[in-house]
Amino acid sequence: MLPVPGLKVVMPPGVVDNYNTGELVIEGKTKKVWHLKDNPGFVIVVSKDRITAGDGEKAHDLEGKAAISNQTNKKVFEFLNSLGLKTAYVKHTGEKSFIAKKCEMVPIEWVTRRLATGSFLKRHPGVPEGFRFSPPLQETFYKDDANHDPQWSDEQIVSAQFKLNGLTIRQDEVEIMRRTALVIFEVLEKAWAARDCALIDMKIEFGISSLGDILVADVIDSDSWRLWPSGDKRLMKDKQVYRNLSTVTEEDLDTVKRNFKWVADQLDHLIPPPSSRVVVLMGSSSDEEYCIKIGKHCKELGLICQLRVTSAHKGTEGTLQILAEYEGAKEKVVLIAVAGRSNGLGPVISGQTCFPVINCPPVRPENVTQDIWSSLNVPSGLGCTTVVNPESAALAAAQIHALHDHIIWSRLRVKKFNNFLTLKMADKMIRDKEL
Repeated sequence: MLPVPGLKVVMPPGVVDNYNTGELVIEGKTKKVWHLKDNPGFVIVVSKDRITAGDGEKAHDLEGKAAISNQTNKKVFEFLNSLGLKTAYVKHTGEKSFIAKKCEMVPIEWVTRRLATGSFLKRHPGVPEGFRFSPPLQETFYKDDANHDPQWSDEQIVSAQFKLNGLTIRQDEVEIMRRTALVIFEVLEKAWAARDCALIDMKIEFGISSLGDILVADVIDSDSWRLWPSGDKRLMKDKQVYRNLSTVTEEDLDTVKRNFKWVADQLDHLIPPPSSRVVVLMGSSSDEEYCIKIGKHCKELGLICQLRVTSAHKGTEGTLQILAEYEGAKEKVVLIAVAGRSNGLGPVISGQTCFPVINCPPVRPENVTQDIWSSLNVPSGLGCTTVVNPESAALAAAQIHALHDHIIWSRLRVKKFNNFLTLKMADKMIRDKEL
């Protein structure tokens, strides 16, 4: 990842974790970044056993921190990549290192806050600590240690006209980075909430790849956020513990390292095994192709999907037996009923279970009215809903599961973000096209 122009440091080549390195791109307070000699589009990032605060004015060696930081970074970026977010992270390579796409870095830190604390309170006297921002508050800071990273507005970022790998940072790019920072905060907030831990605030940085893509870059580790287990500031596990120390003893440093290790260990649970199940019940095997489409969309959202064939009209007892199987399994299940013409399947199931039931009739041109109406006009006392295409059925099921499953919630959140991104890029392309 390239630094701001003019700051590149040239060092002799060598080998890092069996990778041939070229020049040292940059050495920061807590990491080194090397060109990869045999892979010109990539760099290798190596963490240091070093902890700093106050723009480097406070600093200590901390043996073992680099490995913990690298593990934390690995788990976070693998999670973000699994959701379909664009990042520079490629793969873990060694105890202290990872490979990333080579980027020119945007010299801005993007901070997202859920609760008011820390420097925000100093800049906004009168706001009580713990004031909750809904939606999360976003701030930007220009990376300049000498001037203590001053806060910048969107207008200042746009006016700076940073040009990185051929891309000039304008309002569109600022909006994309702002939206990306927000979605990253929100999916990590959900993930930490699943571990009974509150994500209070966090900072990230972006780089521009050689293709002109805006990528989440740099490192995300325990230097990047505030974490309060059970929402209790007294239990904080982040670098603020180190910042708060007026004097630093070896015992203090051991406490900080144990906190960082706790964070890395908790992240092992970031992506739990899939547990949210969707059962697609079709009234006839002739609807298999239609149901496979539903299953495909479910899989993309991280749902476990199973197809079954049963007829509420021709085999009511068998339908109820299938229903009993899932109720006895103690799983979280959403049922999708695929039946047209006279749809008894969805209403019968809905009348016999507390599971959510979604009707998704396989609408045919010659029978549109009957197919849809038989699913909509159900008897009183039944709560089954109706959608009319496979993707909508999968999305409706995912939204129900998202109430308890942070992975499903995150996939839906990223899908919404990608819709925004697609529209933004299409608008930018057509706006700039000469007629």
